[in-house]
Amino acid sequence: MKKVLFAIAGLGLFIASCKNNDELSISGKVDNAGDIKKVLLYEADQLVDSAFLNESNEFKFRRLAPQANFYTLVIGEKNYLLAGANGDELEFKANLSDATNAYDIKGSKDAEKIREFNVMSNEFGQINKKIQDEYSSMVNARPNSKDSIYNVLMPKFQDNMKKFSETAFKFVQANKDNLAGFFAAGNIDQTQYEQELIAYAEEVKPKFPDNKAVQSFADRMISVKPVSVGQIAPDFELPDAEGKSHKLSDFRGKYILLDFWASWCAPCREENPNIVKQYEKFKDKGFTVLGVSLDEDKADWLKAIKDDKLNWPHLSELKRWDGKVTLLYKVEGIPASFLLDPQGKIVAKNLRGADLQQFLEKTLK
Repeated sequence: MKKVLFAIAGLGLFIASCKNNDELSISGKVDNAGDIKKVLLYEADQLVDSAFLNESNEFKFRRLAPQANFYTLVIGEKNYLLAGANGDELEFKANLSDATNAYDIKGSKDAEKIREFNVMSNEFGQINKKIQDEYSSMVNARPNSKDSIYNVLMPKFQDNMKKFSETAFKFVQANKDNLAGFFAAGNIDQTQYEQELIAYAEEVKPKFPDNKAVQSFADRMISVKPVSVGQIAPDFELPDAEGKSHKLSDFRGKYILLDFWASWCAPCREENPNIVKQYEKFKDKGFTVLGVSLDEDKADWLKAIKDDKLNWPHLSELKRWDGKVTLLYKVEGIPASFLLDPQGKIVAKNLRGADLQQFLEKTLK
């Protein structure tokens, strides 16, 4: 009798170890599917397979996945991000009537961690929604107080986003060896965590050599490093409105706000009065501004300088986004600014409004 029991136990161990290490398996069940009959499977951003739901609203996919990668299940209008590789047997379950897009997943550490991050992210998202709903309700009740309501609620929104980024970055640090950490990194405000994300990109790049998404992110972040905080700002030479060339290095010896803007950029024009105010206040204390315009039309550029009373040096290639300096500084949106110390080192980026004033008041006492 003992021999039979041992044989049965051994058979159980054999069966338990018989998963296919040469493929990725994704099986799932969808509750409250309604009229939905098909599930789509995307690998990264490419549609790679589809499966019909059976009578029990179940489906299954099998894929060759030699390297860990992202997969998205598209079920009706809902998307669910997963991750896996050969040897993983993912078991997915979702209820389409759940407005929070909650789901269960097991069978892959990466997929389980992504779900963990999504739960955390949704909690912060619910807080943002509550603030936005409160704003809409208050504005509907008092439309003439829109600006004051905004000023009251925006700090709450910004504080929540700050806490989210802090929490998300802690998650990234704890998950450097899996795709969930990379997924979380993509949700962090790059302007606030640029140096940290550059360091993360340099560390994660060799860990996922065949993952296109990781490599693209890493290459982009590493390319920003030469114009990140702590680096000496790359020198350049551009003409002013009269055609005379000037080098960035010609202005060393002062704190310089290198300001990328354009006459057609509404947010730039809205920020200009603040820059004028700070320029007039600190120009005799070792501060200046150097404007680099992304205009194409010279007349529009000069008119905006005159209208906004921008009494500092201005340079431009008149090539919009294709200017060599715009490309050199990785400017993908304006207004964009780089604050340089007297030695030409970048000490801050994209300081606007009160943030610029506070920096100058603290630095140029």
